[in-house]
This record gives sequence, structure tokens and C-alpha cells, in this order.
Amino acid sequence: MNYIVYFLIFISKIIENTLSTLRLIVVANGKKLIGAILQFIVALVWVFVTGAVIIGIRDDKIKIVFFSLGSLIGSYVGSIIEEKLSLGNNLLISIVNKKISELIIDELKIKKYDATYISNDEKTIIFIEIPRKEKLHVINIIKKYDKKSKIILETTNDIK
Repeated sequence: MNYIVYFLIFISKIIENTLSTLRLIVVANGKKLIGAILQFIVALVWVFVTGAVIIGIRDDKIKIVFFSLGSLIGSYVGSIIEEKLSLGNNLLISIVNKKISELIIDELKIKKYDATYISNDEKTIIFIEIPRKEKLHVINIIKKYDKKSKIILETTNDIK
């Protein structure tokens, strides 16, 4: 009987922490209603799983271990799912050698990326807003021409 309780505590904490991690990302990307719905589900799961752990905790401390392990795994799974979803946009800023900056900018334009840039005598700074899902693709384009380029990624949000 206790094995089933341990398993349910463990799985419930994985679900709770996964959804909680996703909720943070969704809200950070401006999706407040979805974030609120996820928080409702997180709260429900938390109440039930915490209640299951607290009942008889003095006699069965192993529940604490499964509760904690579920939290650990849930946070990790939530991070992996969030990475796969790659919600939102990034502002990619790249400092490249001016001599090859035109090659980079031309390829970015061919691939339909809208790049803005500023140059001085030695360097060019390129600004590109891209979906997070495409950041590695754009980084690979830049690094193909300038392996020493400096690249900065920032999360962007529309101001409404």
C-alpha cells in the first residue's frame, strides 16, 4: 500500500513542478491567462500532494524523500520542456570583424532575417530580433564567418 502512495507523491510532484516551471516561462512571455490557468492546476496538485505527505509524516518519513525527489525531477523536466518549446523572442547582438560583416549580413538577409547594424573602422555590431527557436541557426551563420565574434542574447517582450 505505501509503495502506491510513494509513487503517487513522486508523480504528483513531478507534474506540479513541471507545470510551475512552464507557468513562469509562459507569464514571462506575456501569456497571463495561460499562466493563471497553470497556477490553478499547480495549486490543486500541491494541496493534494502536500496533504498526502503531511498525513502520518511522523510514522512515514520516506514520503518526504519521494516528495523531494519529485520536486527535483519535476524542475528538470519543466526546464527541458521549456527549452523544447522555446517560447518568445531574443534580441541577438553580435560584434563582428567589419571586413566580413557584409557576408554575414547578406546571408542573414537571404535567410529572411531583418538585421540592423552599426559600423566603425574595425567592428560591426549587428542587431537581430529572432524567435528563440531560431537562435542556434543564426549563431551558426555568424560563427561560420567570424569564429571570434561576440554574441549576446537578450529576451525581448513587446511593450503594449
